[in-house]
Amino acid sequence: MNRQFLSAAAMASLLTVSAVNHFRNPKFYNAVVPRSISTDTGGALGVMTRRQWTHLSGGLEFAAAAGLLLPATRRAAATATTAMYVAFIAGHLSALQRAFGPRGSDQQKAIHLARLPLQLPLIRWAWSLRR
Repeated sequence: MNRQFLSAAAMASLLTVSAVNHFRNPKFYNAVVPRSISTDTGGALGVMTRRQWTHLSGGLEFAAAAGLLLPATRRAAATATTAMYVAFIAGHLSALQRAFGPRGSDQQKAIHLARLPLQLPLIRWAWSLRR
């Protein structure tokens, strides 16, 4: 096995674990969905509920994982995964803003402070799989 395949398999494993968790523990991910795109929070751009967004993102992570494992689709899947991680930044910023709001907890602050900076290495890693 070559290094590129092992890296893609590792990213696919990470995405699969995250995708499964989206369905097993949606409340954790619901908090990351920005209010502006959620119908259950009255968002101006809302087209789905937070739970629906969470399930959609979990499904996208499953699809990305599968695509990364197949050499024929790896480049497209890596590009899409990169875009997905970039798009997730808005959710992480929104969650961080709420964590530091009046109803935020110390635990939420710690979790979201840790998650936001992880996006950059994930973006770089996904982009590197395009080769």
